[in-house]
Amino acid sequence: MCYSLSLQPSIDYRNRKTPKIHGDRAVLTSSLPTLRFPSLPERDRRKKLLLCSGGGVGSLKFDGNTPVELCGIIPRHRFRVSCSDARRTPAEVTAQPDFSEFITSERVKVVAMLALALALCNADRVVMSVAIVPLSLSRGWSKSFSGIVQSSFLWGYLISPIAGGTLVDRYGGKVVMAWGVALWSLATFLTPWAADTSLWALLAARAMVGVAEGVALPCMNNMVARWFPPTERSRAVGIAMAGFQLGNVVGLMLSPILMSQGGIYGPFVIFGLSGFLWLLVWLSATSSVPDRHPQITKSELEYIKQKQQTSTRVNKQYITGGIPPFGRLLSKMPTWAVIVANSMHSWGFFVILSWMPIYFNTVYHVNLKQAAWFSAVPWSMMAFTGYLAGFWSDLLIRRGTSITLTRKIMQSIGFIGPGIALIGLTTAKQPLVASAWLSLAVGLKSFSHLGFLINLQEIAPEYSGVLHGMCLTAGTLAAIVGTVGAGFFVELLGSFQGFILLTAILYLLSALFYNIYATGERVDFDTTA
Repeated sequence: MCYSLSLQPSIDYRNRKTPKIHGDRAVLTSSLPTLRFPSLPERDRRKKLLLCSGGGVGSLKFDGNTPVELCGIIPRHRFRVSCSDARRTPAEVTAQPDFSEFITSERVKVVAMLALALALCNADRVVMSVAIVPLSLSRGWSKSFSGIVQSSFLWGYLISPIAGGTLVDRYGGKVVMAWGVALWSLATFLTPWAADTSLWALLAARAMVGVAEGVALPCMNNMVARWFPPTERSRAVGIAMAGFQLGNVVGLMLSPILMSQGGIYGPFVIFGLSGFLWLLVWLSATSSVPDRHPQITKSELEYIKQKQQTSTRVNKQYITGGIPPFGRLLSKMPTWAVIVANSMHSWGFFVILSWMPIYFNTVYHVNLKQAAWFSAVPWSMMAFTGYLAGFWSDLLIRRGTSITLTRKIMQSIGFIGPGIALIGLTTAKQPLVASAWLSLAVGLKSFSHLGFLINLQEIAPEYSGVLHGMCLTAGTLAAIVGTVGAGFFVELLGSFQGFILLTAILYLLSALFYNIYATGERVDFDTTA
């Protein structure tokens, strides 16, 4: 295979002795001169260098405007490296694995386990959205009080993300995720006992689920940053978040069935036990970083190390138990861009997740099972579109689109699209039409995962866990306001439509803020703004 490498002027290759073009085969560049063509028009300044992965090449030379072919024969396939790649270190200019190699790699197995964990995370979370309907009827709870009961999960979720993010940056994702799944599975399993004991016990059990689940997304983000090179991270996040959304589908669709067979508390027991089964596999088959994985191949490990662009310096403040630099993190506008985006994402996510079953039951007068199914369809769409968005995002970057522009494109689709779709939802007269608008809103919302969510790894790779924790804490505050506020809003105005319109406007404003202040480049947090 040959590689077509476009080089811009003033790129000095004198210090690049042996760039590895493919596998372990090296091409010497000791005699390659500095490229300077100041007298030529910009469009003529680029030179093309064809590099062959075969052996026997002594040096690379330019001859005027003529490309130098180092291939013995005309190749059938060529791989184009963009000009930005020409500035990379030689070890980074490596061939991309094909789909079969990617899908069978250990890093994909790790992200698949993360996807299962996030599926359990959301299934345990969403079961209360279904159970709240019969619980409210049997205990005479108003809509505003039902919102308070559902928000008890968020009370716990509010306090753990920053601590969890700090812990995952220090101890690694494997250990912290294991403790998180164990605790939230136990709390979910004990929810029936808590509900029969007292209201306060029920609220405490749901708050404990929130505390434990607060570490899940920082663990995912941290492990993706360590296991996947930049050109694969969007797909990795797409896979993980597909599991996250499928958890909503499983929870919403299975809960009514399990309730019909095992009573109101049947889903809590089943989902709680499932978490402990996942834990057994996780502890035996994963590691926080590729170097410690017992089954990873040498070639995959070398590929990950070569392609990684995250910082290699040791984060001394975590090793010595120091406090993360919160002031410096908050002094940069790109930090606020991801915080605002995450806050709006959480507002929309929890409002839709918590209130849609009640919305369909109240507005369209469908039964509980139908309401759960209408609410589940959009999350299926989100899981599907999330992976497609990840694939497209990686493709844009590989074809030369800047990371900053790629993130803004994804975020714009992920917020402007749902804003428009929610406006359409308020006009729906039939449950099928409403579910279609909701599916469009939630499906397009998945694009934002390839905006603000993956952006955390890019602007602060050494602080990705704690920064994600800060974002989740702000997002949880927004979610509490949205979840509780929706109940009071509906009681005061007697309609869901007004609150949905408010959410749509907030989506549009958040998209504008992100596009103004976000960046895909690493931010210097060693100095204040």
